[in-house]
Amino acid sequence: MDKCTSLRSRLIDRIDTVAPDAWNALTDSRFPFLTHEFLNALERQECLGERTGWFPRHLLVEDENGALIAAMPMYLKTNSFGEFVFDWAWADAYRQAGLAYYPKLVVAAPFTPATGPRVLIADKFDRQTLYPTVVDTAIDAAAQLQVSSLHWLFTSDQQFLSSQPLLIRLGCQFHWENRNYADFEDFLSTLTSKRRKQIRKERREASSLSLEVRRIPGNEVDSREWRSFHHLYQSTFDKHGNYPALTLGFFQEVAATMGEQTLLVLAYQAKRIVAASYFLVGRDTLYGRYWGCFERILGLHFELCYYQGIEFCIENRLERFEPGAQGEHKISRGFLPTETWSLHWVRDPRFRAAIADFLDQETVRMHTYIADLSTHSPFKADTADDAHGSRST
Repeated sequence: MDKCTSLRSRLIDRIDTVAPDAWNALTDSRFPFLTHEFLNALERQECLGERTGWFPRHLLVEDENGALIAAMPMYLKTNSFGEFVFDWAWADAYRQAGLAYYPKLVVAAPFTPATGPRVLIADKFDRQTLYPTVVDTAIDAAAQLQVSSLHWLFTSDQQFLSSQPLLIRLGCQFHWENRNYADFEDFLSTLTSKRRKQIRKERREASSLSLEVRRIPGNEVDSREWRSFHHLYQSTFDKHGNYPALTLGFFQEVAATMGEQTLLVLAYQAKRIVAASYFLVGRDTLYGRYWGCFERILGLHFELCYYQGIEFCIENRLERFEPGAQGEHKISRGFLPTETWSLHWVRDPRFRAAIADFLDQETVRMHTYIADLSTHSPFKADTADDAHGSRST
């Protein structure tokens, strides 16, 4: 698209004011957490608002005829809960200076630290032309709302990286890549002997008590199984002192509207559910999200959260598996350190300079951290070229 002067932008506080087909035309099945169905379920099923500090302020960009050509899933935030890009120290610095860090704006899928685009643009338009226009529009909206800052979290929009006045923050997750494995044993054959033995031991432990493990597409999970899973989800968050923001209605609605883009893995013992893990399924990537257990069983966490996911990827020819944020223990199980990115606009020039200096120093430390972790790859030296290197999303 050559002309951007005819574009109009507006903010909405409910995604159901946009037709699902119009929103979904801007993204694709690679990113289930960016779909209209997923984001609408969060709003409809009381996962957002005062309880959690997430208030929808989605940015829409339309042409002169009112057709949607670009959008951002954007939220006004009154805290930093559910973001996984930690800026509590920035908020504290604002407080000490007598300024308010909140509210701020974030462009993200709530409670979902999965990588993907954050500027959604229809395929028929020139993305290189529209990206800076849409970003500038978002910054204008942030300035008009007089928020302290605007943040794009876990973005894969590489066009952002050279955009000013955005600050770049480097992070690290642990992702698994499918190197055309024939089956799980083929994957194991690429690992060192020590790691193969470890994984086989963990899988034996998980199966030693006659457990039955089932992988069930979300639209085939019955109401009793959803209630059990949600109880597990809540209890896991409670155990760790966290707030379980997602309601039972959310999981059930997403399962009904997104079908096989949701996956529940259940472990049964004597026909009783003892543990569960929950995934989102994209066109080429599996996203691990939640886990819980009623009783502690050796190896069961690794089986349900990692090994079942790897097997699912191999069987369904998915290219990647993002199991969630953090977790150095994932490396020995085949998940390599992977660079992630967030981008930040800070309104106050003094704090923008201070945060830029902090990020310069943090980036050096993060590169060192990723390089060190990469030396602990579980893959044999003669496996694929970059088996020992860090990945970039």
